[in-house]
Amino acid sequence: MGQARLLSGAIQPYSWGSTTALAQMMGCRVPTKQPQAELWFGTHPRGPAQLLDASLSGAEVCGQGDSGGPRAAGGLASVGLDEVIAADPVGQLGVEVARKFADQLPFMLKVLAVAEPLSLQAHPSRSQAQAGFEAEEQKSIASDAPNRSFVDRNHKPELLCALGPFVALCGFRNLDATAELLGSLGVVGLAPAVELLQAPELDESDRVHRVLAWLWTLDKQLGTELAVKVARACSVPGAFGTERRWAVRIAKCHPGDVGVVVALMLNVVSLKAGQAIFLEAGNLHCYLDGVGVEVMSNSDNVLRGGLTQKHINTAALLEVVNCDPCTVSPLTATEPSYTFRPPVAEFCLTRMEVAKPVQCVSHGPEIALCVAGEVSVAGQRVASGQAAWIPATNREFEIAGTGLVFRAAAGSW
Repeated sequence: MGQARLLSGAIQPYSWGSTTALAQMMGCRVPTKQPQAELWFGTHPRGPAQLLDASLSGAEVCGQGDSGGPRAAGGLASVGLDEVIAADPVGQLGVEVARKFADQLPFMLKVLAVAEPLSLQAHPSRSQAQAGFEAEEQKSIASDAPNRSFVDRNHKPELLCALGPFVALCGFRNLDATAELLGSLGVVGLAPAVELLQAPELDESDRVHRVLAWLWTLDKQLGTELAVKVARACSVPGAFGTERRWAVRIAKCHPGDVGVVVALMLNVVSLKAGQAIFLEAGNLHCYLDGVGVEVMSNSDNVLRGGLTQKHINTAALLEVVNCDPCTVSPLTATEPSYTFRPPVAEFCLTRMEVAKPVQCVSHGPEIALCVAGEVSVAGQRVASGQAAWIPATNREFEIAGTGLVFRAAAGSW
């Protein structure tokens, strides 16, 4: 057992991010010059976290370095978490995790600051990711090419826990309700979609799949005209008011994008602080607004179907998307220390409201992230917006101080 080490995350400046949310979390009083969308704590090559040699305040690391992530003040030395694990995988991960996940940290922890709607997206299963990655490798598509769809071989199940009010679209709504919603808009061009959603000779999944295929293969001009008409119709008060209001906001961010119609087919899910949603492979979703902590497998595979300036690959998305209608029930933290355990081996997430010293037991490596207040983790001071790396050798440790902490660890198998 030993002291945990301070971990500095990597900021991703995607256009849908906030100029204030992450900055304020890290103690910065002024907005950033560009949006800060995600703060990554993990080993993914697109943004590995850095282990620092000394403690810094959140304000001292809120600035961005050349790589887009937080920079250390005073020239303090740092080393990538990926490098530390590669040098001693068994010592850092423990025998079981190292063996199970081929000497790799199996999870990544993030803070998401959503100021504008994200892209319509789904993530592939492991087998789909492996096949897609190999196919793009054979085509010699560079790993950082803008038209790359599969950037690694891993699947990407994910769990998001809200830090405050958070709104998402995820999973397909009951088809009768969706047909009623689209029909209520009075847009003649939507008739083929409504007819398909009500086709009795098709099972529900096939109906959804055919509507998506129809929308995503429309002539570009026809798709733009349809999207404009749908947005205009949604601006008129009527049934499904919540769905209409979000469609209008989405259309303002992405005018003429037929994805606004797809968005109307998804469940609107509103989370309160402490509530979470788990998204398996194939779940079509779009985060709309709010700040949350997300844990996922160590992957950045995203297949997009619209509402973005990034690469869109609807053909690949149609192959992986789960078109079965579903009801999305938020998971709720019911105790000051509560663990969300989704049915995956890569991760679990514990939300802790720390007001007095808490004795923790770990069964493998952990990342402990402070999002409010200030705590000490196994003797390491951790301010808001910072995290601590706890190697597998720290089987028992204490978290003290006052704050809100999220602990990411490997799941059970």
